[in-house]
Amino acid sequence: MREAGADSGFSGGCAPGAEAAGSPAEAAGLLPFLAPGARADLQAAAVRHVLALTGAGPGRGLLAAQAELLRALGALAAAPAPAPARDATRALVNLAADPGLHEPLLAADPGLPALLLGRALDPQWPWAEEAAAALANLSREPAPCVALMEALAAAQPGPSGPSGLERLVRALCTPGYNARAPLHYLGPLLSNLSQQPRARAFLLDPDRCVVQRLLPLTQYSDSSVRRGGVVGTLRNCCFEHRHHEWLLGPEVDILPFLLLPLAGPEDFSEEEMNRLPVDLQYLPPDKQREPDADIRKMLVEAIMLLTATAPGRKQVRDQGAYLILRELHSWEPEPDVQVACEKLIQVLIGDEPERGMENLLEVQVPEDVEQRLQQLDQLEREQEDLAREPQGQGAPPT
Repeated sequence: MREAGADSGFSGGCAPGAEAAGSPAEAAGLLPFLAPGARADLQAAAVRHVLALTGAGPGRGLLAAQAELLRALGALAAAPAPAPARDATRALVNLAADPGLHEPLLAADPGLPALLLGRALDPQWPWAEEAAAALANLSREPAPCVALMEALAAAQPGPSGPSGLERLVRALCTPGYNARAPLHYLGPLLSNLSQQPRARAFLLDPDRCVVQRLLPLTQYSDSSVRRGGVVGTLRNCCFEHRHHEWLLGPEVDILPFLLLPLAGPEDFSEEEMNRLPVDLQYLPPDKQREPDADIRKMLVEAIMLLTATAPGRKQVRDQGAYLILRELHSWEPEPDVQVACEKLIQVLIGDEPERGMENLLEVQVPEDVEQRLQQLDQLEREQEDLAREPQGQGAPPT
């Protein structure tokens, strides 16, 4: 397993009625209307035109070669009214959703991550959600993610002030932090950042209590985007096996928060019920499992990572995880989640690895075996894709 970033799934959309420019010269011709001091109505129309271009691959490719235009777009995204900041930021969301454009975006404006970060964490900025979504898209690739980590490090206001990551977590975990923007996309942004060792070191610092603040958001019902981002963050943190004892111990007690979304309204026997953590006992008859299959899979994978060491496996077994996973497997409609669940169940009920192989994250797999496993994984994905294909020859929904 690799650390996983979060696909934000956010699109800025296109402006209705805008026509795509047909050549680099026409795209460059928009630049005077995007400059500071341009007439407000013409500036707004030019940004709508750019936004329309970002809705399709050819338009994005056209803009990628216009470094000055990209810089102007970034400046407008942070400019106060009457500048069309929202449409400018939505255009950046679409551009950043294309991994092939990350390099030209950063080359044109190296300060773009810091600019967007400042707006995303500004509690008064009305388009902070769009700024967070642009950052979530941009941080899906390693190079811009590192650039954003640098921006976060530079965002510390003073020797005793909160770091950029601390401010991000605070905004994510504080209801109503921005009354005009829900900031759900800070979730996938944090998930992407947690691919970086420096970010995980911050998140797993016992003195900061960051993980404990994130745990309740695994049940955040208002947004699957925020919920999935937090679960992705926790999953990435579980790669750090040196912290497993702390994560599973009483200071954090992460396992019930990972199991509860996977639990349904099952009526266990008294003996089985007593094996479960208190928070998973006697759940109401209307208890619903996590509705998003991708989030369910990340939850299962996070628990799988916690079983990498022998002490971790014992703690997960002792807290009755098998019972929840057994019922989940019987209920689960998605083949890839079922497979992930089966693998975890096998670890929990199987024999312990031989001496010297106890830490599953440190086992060196022979090259030929690794290649064979990769082939099997590829075959598994192809079979899952075939299973998901719609039957018949009808036109796809629009």
